Amino acid sequence: MPRSDEAAAFFHAVYSAVQEIPYGKVTSYAHIAKLVGTPQRPRQVGVCLKHLLEDPEARFNNDNVPWQRVINSKGIISPRSQPSGSQNQAAALEAEGVTVSRGALGELTVDFKDFGWFPPILPSEAAEGLQPHDDDEGEQSP
Repeated sequence: MPRSDEAAAFFHAVYSAVQEIPYGKVTSYAHIAKLVGTPQRPRQVGVCLKHLLEDPEARFNNDNVPWQRVINSKGIISPRSQPSGSQNQAAALEAEGVTVSRGALGELTVDFKDFGWFPPILPSEAAEGLQPHDDDEGEQSP
């Protein structure tokens, strides 16, 4: 089913924002939603990343969008329907030098104090002289 123009624009904005997360850093779904101007849509950010294509010919794909750098707002790698999914994400982060720990309940966690990336605006927008979005409602960044 083809995406609506609005959905396609949202996917494009999310993928472009995620591409700006520096190597060895992580951010939250909520912060990406805030950076693209839709702070009320962190779950949709996750949906975008879930549907990231594996086709290397696609404009946005698993190789050029560092999906592994986005975790939940508690610093936890979100569980997946496939148990290996969170392990794969942890391994990809560890390959970048990010320390991934196990919480008391076995969850995989990353310390935002050490590895968090929470700019008020995307670096590409700052370079263009743009200002942060005024819609700071919703989840606050750690």
